[in-house]
Amino acid sequence: MSVTITKSQEAIALEDKHGAHNYHPLPVVLSRGEGVFVWDVEGKRYFDFLSAYSAVNQGHCHPKIIGALKDQADQLTLTSRAFYNDVLGPFEAYVTDYFGFDRVLPMNTGAEGVETAIKICRKWGYERKNIPENQAKIIVCENNFHGRTTTIISFSSDDNARDNFGPYAPGFIRIPYNDVQALENALEDDNVVGFLVEPIQGEAGVYVPNDNYIQACAELCRSRNVLFIADEIQTGIARTGSLLRICGDCTCENKCERQATYTRPDILILGKAISGGAYPVSAVLADDHIMNVIRPGQHGSTFGGNPLGCKVALAALEVVYDEKLMQNARKLGVIFRERMNTLSANSDLVKLVRGKGLLNAVVINDSEESSTAWEICMKLKENGLLAKPTHGNIIRFAPPLVMTEDQLHECCDIIEKTILNFTKSTD
Repeated sequence: MSVTITKSQEAIALEDKHGAHNYHPLPVVLSRGEGVFVWDVEGKRYFDFLSAYSAVNQGHCHPKIIGALKDQADQLTLTSRAFYNDVLGPFEAYVTDYFGFDRVLPMNTGAEGVETAIKICRKWGYERKNIPENQAKIIVCENNFHGRTTTIISFSSDDNARDNFGPYAPGFIRIPYNDVQALENALEDDNVVGFLVEPIQGEAGVYVPNDNYIQACAELCRSRNVLFIADEIQTGIARTGSLLRICGDCTCENKCERQATYTRPDILILGKAISGGAYPVSAVLADDHIMNVIRPGQHGSTFGGNPLGCKVALAALEVVYDEKLMQNARKLGVIFRERMNTLSANSDLVKLVRGKGLLNAVVINDSEESSTAWEICMKLKENGLLAKPTHGNIIRFAPPLVMTEDQLHECCDIIEKTILNFTKSTD
């Protein structure tokens, strides 16, 4: 029997009783969204400063994306890949041209995209690089976040993600992030086939590496015939002020793969905002000499490449260019960090501000074990803005990219007021 929710506490109680306790949400129950705003079941409006971890770059319920979803839902939703459908081919042609690769393998979630890239990389290593059977190794970074599947948590450095989920998958080398020398040393192993990296570590607290880090890593990989794999699930699709973070800080209006600053990966992983938050879609892109190691029956998904997801993704990617979301994220990001750095100068609570575009974080001057960042987020909620801590003392701020400059200043006013008036709980 279905239940109609009219009060927040009813929904929270139902989840607490019947759902697995694998998340710790802020106590707000959302029922509607539009653009940069969400509303709770009591009707209170909030600025969304998380964007579903950058899945809703185009804003909540964008009319073009939702229109595409509705139109396709009336026609055909799923065929599986047992048959062709009339949307997948146009999507594949569009997305490969959009990002500048020969081929794409569509999946559903970001974690599936990472698993797909790992399989492609290993198979390439055995069939193209002639690595001995079952000896392929992939280099990853400390404090990475690529998902929560059993393979991925095997190379996580987060004890909470790993503990009591073993045995762990072998074949991974973990090195410090933002350390070119550490990568060079690890590449001395002849069985290394790939380097998997986030251009900015989002879950780790929006950790932005040195300007030359990504390019230097890509060049080292090429010199050793190792695949450079960019996980742009959170940083891609205009979030950091360019189409992809690996584009660097380019200011060109055209597709970023054509720019001198672009560090082209061998494998690109996308998810989240590729479908604007309307439907699960992820994609792994590579050129023929890499992607063609995958043959019929060796990888797939019942829902991967379904016509509904493909139609939604086509619309979502068109919105990015039509509404100049890269340029807006770049401009507003500068303003946001200027405002937050001014706040930092006036408050001992704000230790550090970092980010690119509209992927930003404020480091709170307290320990990771403290509740200060959580308490600040609770106060922000009371003041009409939703954000969430990561790693205990870091608050991530990532609004939809359709935000206006006036709205951004209003949000900065809320954050400033909340921080300056904050009194730590002693309970």
